[in-house]
Amino acid sequence: MAASLESLFRARSVALVGATDRSIWSSAAHANFARIGFEGRVHVVNRKGGMVHGLAAATSCAAIGEPVDAALVMVPEAAIPEAFADLRAAGIRNAVMLTSGFAEIGAEGAARQAALLAEARAQGVTLLGPNCLGFINYADRVPIWTTQPPLPVLPGGAIGVVSQSGATAGFIAAFAHRQGMGLSYQISTGNEADVNVAQVVDFLVDDPATRVIGLFLETVHEAGTLAAAARRALAAGKPIVAIKIGASETAARAAAAHTGSLVGDDRVFEAACRQLGMIRVPSIEALVFTAGLLAQGGPIRKRGVGLVSISGGVCEMAADRAEEAGVPVPALAPETVAALRAVLPPFGTPNNPLDVTGGAMLDPALFERSLAPLGTDPSLGLLACFMDVPDTAEEVASYRGTIIRAIGAGFCAAGLPAVLLSVLPRPVTEAGRALLAETGITYFGSGVPEGLAAIGRALAWSARQEAGLAQAAMPPAADARPRTEHATLAYLATQGVPAIPQHLAADAAAAVAAARRIGGPVAIKLASPDIAHKSDIGGVLLNLEGDAAVADGFARIMASLRAARPEARVEGVVVAPMRAGGVELFVGMLRDPLWGPAIAVGLGGVWVEALRDTSLRLLPVTPGEVLEMLAELRGARLLDGYRGSPGIDRPLAAEAVARIGDAALALGPGLAALEVNPLLAGPDGCEALDALAVWEE
Repeated sequence: MAASLESLFRARSVALVGATDRSIWSSAAHANFARIGFEGRVHVVNRKGGMVHGLAAATSCAAIGEPVDAALVMVPEAAIPEAFADLRAAGIRNAVMLTSGFAEIGAEGAARQAALLAEARAQGVTLLGPNCLGFINYADRVPIWTTQPPLPVLPGGAIGVVSQSGATAGFIAAFAHRQGMGLSYQISTGNEADVNVAQVVDFLVDDPATRVIGLFLETVHEAGTLAAAARRALAAGKPIVAIKIGASETAARAAAAHTGSLVGDDRVFEAACRQLGMIRVPSIEALVFTAGLLAQGGPIRKRGVGLVSISGGVCEMAADRAEEAGVPVPALAPETVAALRAVLPPFGTPNNPLDVTGGAMLDPALFERSLAPLGTDPSLGLLACFMDVPDTAEEVASYRGTIIRAIGAGFCAAGLPAVLLSVLPRPVTEAGRALLAETGITYFGSGVPEGLAAIGRALAWSARQEAGLAQAAMPPAADARPRTEHATLAYLATQGVPAIPQHLAADAAAAVAAARRIGGPVAIKLASPDIAHKSDIGGVLLNLEGDAAVADGFARIMASLRAARPEARVEGVVVAPMRAGGVELFVGMLRDPLWGPAIAVGLGGVWVEALRDTSLRLLPVTPGEVLEMLAELRGARLLDGYRGSPGIDRPLAAEAVARIGDAALALGPGLAALEVNPLLAGPDGCEALDALAVWEE
């Protein structure tokens, strides 16, 4: 696929199949070759011949009579088999298909799409689409795109945009253009009958012109390919910034397991982003500003940010928004404070955020003198200054342009990565772009909240990129297939998971004997392969002590079973010691249809459903990744002790959770879900008290 995409995206000769002056799509596609500056050969194909778009039309691709790298197919669905046979006859191995009416319209269209893919495969054609607007390779000036892109082309674009929606790719490109940001690629994958987003991301990881990859996703095909590409991208220092829409709860495939309602499709994607170092964003604006910031500067190695404005109010607003965005705004070192005090007006206060005061209106060089000392502060790795860039040539020639030039000089003197952010959201005009080019300033018309949110994401990605990704090993397959709770606990114990000792008793006498061996209060639970949640039918009794209490408990459980589920198979009861204290954790594995096995960790017991406070990752996980998951919980404070209760040993708990994940993987693809609820954790370790495995039918 990589070689096919290379020949498609860097095509030097293109055929427009089904070209006609009557189609706005065909007319726009042809005009784009001149608009973008394509230097290759363009051929128009219309089976009636004649003149189309001012060119003599070939009646077929085969009639062109020279090699062609790629074709834009714009024929009706009924004419596709003939078109593909013609592509093969002409030796054309790449096609972009605008034609719609396939999987996007339902089952009948999906069947036609399957036939389309079969036709493409039979003819040896790599297919982008159908139902896609095409692509533009701005770096090499190759447009096979069927609407007018934003013009003029901005040089040096470094953001590669890949979108399953062609219109959204256009919106992203247009917004980036208004902000003065060029793209390296904009690629619409449409229905993804053949080429999909994951494969294109894998291609862009190796593309020298692309420094950041931006995605718009409705779903993910080939999640494994995307995961591998994301790992390569992170290692290469190439951020992936993604919008993913279509949040929905995973269907309750394992109705007997809580995990089905706790782990939704969208949350699994969120977990994948966290685990793979992808940056998830909620909007086009967030994608463009985050990608633009990272495209300009790459990873930010020191996380402290210095905030600077001419307005005390903006400084205060920025401080609040920075805290929300996770942007550290550290206090300045004494040496920095002293240096600032020497250059600020007497009424100025050396601080972070730094108000340079209205004195800069009379003396714009105050910005330069104030920014320079921040560059030597040991806690700062990035400077963010808030000021709107002028819109017109007249404003550039006024004091407003002088202030921007002073800020640019200050950024240079500071020697740190620096960004200028607008106070309110606004586009960048041609006059503004010229001033920014003159001063070398990185600027975003984002406004304060969106700009600081982008900085926060860039800092978080930089930390992840610096730390690298852990890669847990896949465990060997297990021979076990536990069907009951006690069998599941016993299996987990063989896999190194600390588990409570338990005894299976077929009758009351055996239950009493087991309780005597344990000593002290015990819990007894119904053992039946047909009943997942025993407490729902009175199948769990706690704090039983003494022979009579245990024997009576056995009888009560059996009576409850006969009343509620007389047809259920019965093995007896499980007798286990009572446990007290500690923090109950929930650990659940579910097999997501796109991403495969995932694991959730949260507060356990009754809280798991009440709070729905879980953190997710794809399996396998390392103990280090589990520690990150525990820290993400809203109830994480409870893990360190609360109001006199002892905390838990987080590393030991993380080790246990990772082993539970490995144990679930070892059971193979037939396992639908596995739960441990609770995993009782304390200062000296943890212990699985209850477990359940659910299998695909």
